[in-house]
Amino acid sequence: MNNPESTLKIRSVFESAVAAAGMDFHSDKLWEMYMDWEKEQGELKAVTAIYNRVISVPTQLYSHHFEKYKEHVMNNLPKDILTTDELLWMKSKVTTEAEEPSAEPEEEDAPPGDDAPPGVDIADQESEVSLLGESDREKARELLIAMQQEFYTLNEQQVSLRWNFEEGIKRPYFHVRPLERAQLKNWRDYLDFEIANGSHERVIVLFERCVIACALYEEFWIKYAKYLEGHSIDRTRNVFQRACGVHLPKKPNVHLHWAMFEEKQGNLEESRRIMRSFDEAVPGLAIVGLRRANLERRQGNLEEAESLLREVIRLNEGTPLASFYSSKLARQLVKVQKNLVRARKVLMEAIEKDPENSKLHLNLLELEFSSDVRQNEGNVLNCIERVLQSNLPTEIKIIFSQRRVEFLEDFGSSIQNLLTAYDEHQKLLKQVSTKKRAAENGPTEESQSKKAKDGSLTATTAATTATASSTAMMGGDMTNSQAAYNYGSWYQHYGAYAYQNPWNYNQYYSQS
Repeated sequence: MNNPESTLKIRSVFESAVAAAGMDFHSDKLWEMYMDWEKEQGELKAVTAIYNRVISVPTQLYSHHFEKYKEHVMNNLPKDILTTDELLWMKSKVTTEAEEPSAEPEEEDAPPGDDAPPGVDIADQESEVSLLGESDREKARELLIAMQQEFYTLNEQQVSLRWNFEEGIKRPYFHVRPLERAQLKNWRDYLDFEIANGSHERVIVLFERCVIACALYEEFWIKYAKYLEGHSIDRTRNVFQRACGVHLPKKPNVHLHWAMFEEKQGNLEESRRIMRSFDEAVPGLAIVGLRRANLERRQGNLEEAESLLREVIRLNEGTPLASFYSSKLARQLVKVQKNLVRARKVLMEAIEKDPENSKLHLNLLELEFSSDVRQNEGNVLNCIERVLQSNLPTEIKIIFSQRRVEFLEDFGSSIQNLLTAYDEHQKLLKQVSTKKRAAENGPTEESQSKKAKDGSLTATTAATTATASSTAMMGGDMTNSQAAYNYGSWYQHYGAYAYQNPWNYNQYYSQS
């Protein structure tokens, strides 16, 4: 402390500390340490300045700070705790409110207004006392406290708004055990409140508190990054690096958000690196393979996009994922690259390896149907016939059979084909109704009339259900089909990586 630079350095450290954590609801100890240190240095004016700051900060011991401030004001002379400018202002305020005749001569004896601040010698105690008479000191103290009382009242309201949120934080530290739902909800609500009502500094401090207790929950890291994106690109990148590099190295959502962020900033190589590294660390996630291919497609690198999809098909050969990627590759070939022949070939090869995959047949039917139906009638019918001759469940066959009847009715060139298709469709419906009636009736003997009635109703219900299912899965020209693109069952559960929730594909590709 004999070094003259030590005081400045220590004060600089305190300022850095309160800038980083002074807005924390539990930062009272830090503020008290700062004020105690300034008192030790004999800098009472600096103590007053710190009180002026902390009284407006919503903290847990906000009332304690105000009480200490009042003691500080009452136990020290105004000349010791106020700067020269503040003393001059205080003298003018007190004498004006008092409306004393002696106030006017005192002002005339005072230094001129332009020369007053430089004319006051802080080292001269008699000059300081002359700025504020003995009789006005109590009034000055009352005025100082009254002025801070307004800020204290406003701060009290801010504390009351945050108190319940703070009470809901039962575990402010990190632990590997999952947090209770109530605490997670409390963090979400608290962050939303602070974003809507607080200052930027308070929002940052609260996010930093949150990602300590919720370090293993990627939703909070993503929320933090999205908030920062509108304020600082570098700080946003830093949040992603902390989340993906330290706390969540095997969580897909936050990595994909980071890759999208870098792509948005034009850092394509970094985006590629992020997804490639994660794909190597956690292989087999369908969404990562798709994102890598779609990045290349958006950049116009269609050959690279196709190559990536073919590579993941090869790596996942013999698994349901291979069929899923084949469907995606076929759609890219026909929709983006306008190559129907190659798209058909991809789906046909996938069906040969996975003949009982109804989604592959649906995608092939959509592909054939999307071309000129007048020239492609044979391919459409062959696609449906392939399903009807397969070992797929009867319910699936009914859907394709219903679709064949609709296709021949709308676009068919032969009435005989339409009638034949209709007859075969009725046979399928009858098979389903017979099975349902047998299951409903069981081994007990019931009246023939009731059986006939139930059978009729069952057949009607089956036909209605088949028609509705057909419409839902392949409605119209199938370009707006939702069920045909319902790939939820493709996404495996990744329990081996300790994921908290199954992968939700719809949050990235919402169905329209």
